[in-house]
Amino acid sequence: MTKGMFFILLLIVTASILDTITQLFLKSAINSLKVCVSLNLKKIKEFILALIFLPQAWAALLVSIIALCVWLYVLSRVDLSLAFSIGSVHYIFIAISSKLLLKERVGFTRWLGIICIAVGMALVSIS
Repeated sequence: MTKGMFFILLLIVTASILDTITQLFLKSAINSLKVCVSLNLKKIKEFILALIFLPQAWAALLVSIIALCVWLYVLSRVDLSLAFSIGSVHYIFIAISSKLLLKERVGFTRWLGIICIAVGMALVSIS
């Protein structure tokens, strides 16, 4: 593996980690809201107004913008099919962080699917 390709792989993993952090901030924001999500227009307005004042939502936006910049750089250097396939590491990061940080239950079938994703990523990265 060349230095350049290693750097790109590192950036793809970095973008995935940043996306995971974004999702954790969003989950924290939504869990802290006292307004329920609904299709009612008045409730949507209340939801958006409440969301605007949550630091977690702003943190998610900032991290998401950084992740987007990293991802755009990656896309300028490699094929989308390669970048997106390796970017599937995001599923692994989400499952691990959900279990460890959010105390969510991640069952056997989900772990099995994540292992399949990891094997697929390995196959794509060596092609």
